[in-house]
Amino acid sequence: MSVRRFTALFAAGCLIASAGVAVAQGTNGGGYPARPITMIVPFAAGGPTDVVARIVSDHMGKTLGQQIVIENVVGAGGTTGATRAKRANNDGYTLIMGHMGTHAAAVPLYPNLAYDPAADFEPVGVAAGTPILILAKKDYPAKDLSEFVKHVKANSGTLNMAHAGVGSVSYTTCLLLNSILDVKPTAVPYNGTGPAMNALVGGQVDYMCDQIVNVVSQVQGGSIRAYGVATEARNPALPEVPTTKEAGLPEYKVSAWNAVFAPKGTPQPIVDKLAAALDKALDDPTTRKRLLDLGSDLPEGDARGQKALASLVKSEVDRWSKVIKAAGPGN
Repeated sequence: MSVRRFTALFAAGCLIASAGVAVAQGTNGGGYPARPITMIVPFAAGGPTDVVARIVSDHMGKTLGQQIVIENVVGAGGTTGATRAKRANNDGYTLIMGHMGTHAAAVPLYPNLAYDPAADFEPVGVAAGTPILILAKKDYPAKDLSEFVKHVKANSGTLNMAHAGVGSVSYTTCLLLNSILDVKPTAVPYNGTGPAMNALVGGQVDYMCDQIVNVVSQVQGGSIRAYGVATEARNPALPEVPTTKEAGLPEYKVSAWNAVFAPKGTPQPIVDKLAAALDKALDDPTTRKRLLDLGSDLPEGDARGQKALASLVKSEVDRWSKVIKAAGPGN
């Protein structure tokens, strides 16, 4: 055998061997991650999902030894970003911070949805629960929730409600509120909760429903009004805001959630590494404080992990299918 031919065969063998090692590492997670990871946030920067994603991914990246880069992909109530995540390579280098809208309420809202939240993603784990508040512009003519309800019922035809797109948390939770009150204001969509909140602060819209992580500073600063938090107990981040039950609207009880998903088929050892990194982030005192200061509810015990998230997605799809069906045609 000539030296040239031997060299060529040896080089080819090395390439095949290195490819085999790479495949093995990708399958068993041993070499993962070898480069930065992208986490898709299906809304604009500055919104609640974006905030949670940046806080959690910062610590996860330190645990994994690689940076997690946030990519904001806006449109269609978060379903544009979720569709991109579904179609990404299932090698662990593309994740999505999904939420109640993208991975539950979107199913009944979008008949031709390009993905199935349960079938097209590997659940990694819940990152945070986010209580919902009923909010209005700072000069809204109602001093409390009871007056707000009366005013909305009497004037819904002239009121504007902001939301982050059909299927978003701000849309679905206000859809539930409007259904309870039997009103249909003009719904004004924005490319994310951040822009919607800016419109509320600027007085361009009358009211909206939003996740607490997006509004603490605005409520405390008086740039918007908060009439009630839709949970059983008051939230430590905004203790002065009554629960909807306290304020006379016990029917309105709802909270949102954010969770990490990977594309379907991502190797289980990689999913396990991601889930462990998420757990470490949620156990880290600094990360916990950052999330709790924003009013988040953090998952504990059985509420964590892959199985818990898979179960949550199923139950939430069922729940929001009933809510949206009850809201009637055109929502």
